[in-house]
Amino acid sequence: MRTLHRSTTLAAAGTAVLALALTACGGSGSGSGAKDEGAAKPAATVAAKPSKDASAPAGSGTATSVTPGGTSKGAGTGGATAVTQSAAAQQAATKSGAKDTDSYAYSHPCAGGQITVRVTKRAATQRVIEVRNTGATACGLSYYPAVDLGSSQSADQSRNVKPLVPGGLGGPPAYVLHAGRTAYAVIDLDPSGATTGTAPGIDEMNVLADGDHMPAAETKNFPLGSGAKVLEPKLGLYRATVADAVASMKQADTQS
Repeated sequence: MRTLHRSTTLAAAGTAVLALALTACGGSGSGSGAKDEGAAKPAATVAAKPSKDASAPAGSGTATSVTPGGTSKGAGTGGATAVTQSAAAQQAATKSGAKDTDSYAYSHPCAGGQITVRVTKRAATQRVIEVRNTGATACGLSYYPAVDLGSSQSADQSRNVKPLVPGGLGGPPAYVLHAGRTAYAVIDLDPSGATTGTAPGIDEMNVLADGDHMPAAETKNFPLGSGAKVLEPKLGLYRATVADAVASMKQADTQS
């Protein structure tokens, strides 16, 4: 009886050990398979992929995000930003365009800070006055610049010589200067080409781009050089080309 009881006990213990071993073996095999193929990847490894469509704009790729219930897809924010920027650019262009019109210029005279004035020599007695609009909107100029010729050494400018200009002009509006454009006016200091009877001591030309609206403080002084010949000078109207400005100058017949 004692021998039989001991054998039965040993048999039961062996069976239990065998069951535990089999259970451990089966669990290890199942766990290994889950790690190799079925385990969920960390969210950090899931990234947005750029669109493979070559025609898609930059930043318009589809963003992918991991959620507790699975994977959801939504449009990336890059495309929305591009659209917003494009709309803003179009709005700015439209707003700027509305201010670069003739009607806008008629009610907005050019200001000194919006333009640059330059004088260049065209021929022996001719000078080209260039007024350029460096602003983003159109502005209005008078028909021609206010010009007088005198001595840079004299404090008294009351006797400066003023040129003839074309007559028969109407009232304002006058000349429209669009953004980024240049207006030209040509003056001939001595149209007759005379070498005698010319005004003595004149070596400077004073130019105010818009004598109708700009203060005298905006006047620019340009040297003519010693020995400049000045006799009954003629000044033309503002024109879009130098050739047209020369043609206008030749029509000058009225004292400015």
